[in-house]
Amino acid sequence: MTADERIVTFINSLDTKNSEILEAVEKEARASSVPVIRREMQSFLKTLLLMRKPMRILEVGTAVGFSALLMSEYAPEGCRITTIENYEKRIPIARENFRRAGKEKQIALIEGDAAEVMKKLEGPFDFIFMDAAKGQYIHYLPDALRLLPEGGVLVSDNVMQDGDVIESRFAVERRNRTIHARMREYLYELKHNDALVTSILPLGDGVAVSVKRSVSEEMNIQNTQEEENGKTS
Repeated sequence: MTADERIVTFINSLDTKNSEILEAVEKEARASSVPVIRREMQSFLKTLLLMRKPMRILEVGTAVGFSALLMSEYAPEGCRITTIENYEKRIPIARENFRRAGKEKQIALIEGDAAEVMKKLEGPFDFIFMDAAKGQYIHYLPDALRLLPEGGVLVSDNVMQDGDVIESRFAVERRNRTIHARMREYLYELKHNDALVTSILPLGDGVAVSVKRSVSEEMNIQNTQEEENGKTS
């Protein structure tokens, strides 16, 4: 948890219920110990979707389909969602949940490794939701950037790793050190890549919201940096 437990509890106490199908899918997922985006993240995602109004959404990491269904309810009419999942046991559950919600025509589930699937996709996707294996985010980023248009939004969930990301690598369990290093690298890249403007928020388990700059904006940034480097050399 990256925010004070009491604050999160208070905020969530103000929340209203989701649709009947979302409530059912979330309850079933939690009963089976399947991770579902936290309540405060759900509210944030709804708000972003209503602000951005994306017509093509890419989700990296379907699980049982909860977040894809949530996005389908808050995206504009006619929006198409493509979601990628590699865990075979969850794929039929997600498909069945899409069928139960009557969203099987709106949501396309692609089976396979996201790193390989994304290479074959053609953009643009004006909204990308990253919620898969945390140690792989840095490997997904080049294709995410390729698939985003100017002004496109990339939302990366669970970037704080329950607080581990702020710790020294030696304070993290040995088995988690690779993921720890890769997430730090990912966050650094999000903040320092000239093609992006990124805000990292202590919401849920941490979320990064990135907007892709226009080519002209990116070139202006690079020119400014070169000028500053010239002054200091």
